[in-house]
Amino acid sequence: MSRLPGWLHEGARVLDPAKGCEGVVQFIGEHKDSATGLIVPCAVFLRPEGGGKEWIIPDHQALRQADAR
Repeated sequence: MSRLPGWLHEGARVLDPAKGCEGVVQFIGEHKDSATGLIVPCAVFLRPEGGGKEWIIPDHQALRQADAR
């Protein structure tokens, strides 16, 4: 597992290029995939800014820092 970049922390706004949208980091930690049973030790849980359906990114390297507002 690689080290997390400094900009990736709870409350940070990030870009998920695969989904083409931004989210706010809710939690970074262990996640067990219900479909495969695989345990991801450092998954990133995201939610759209202002609320909505949460999604999980198993590999933080897929994320990008969102532009400052």
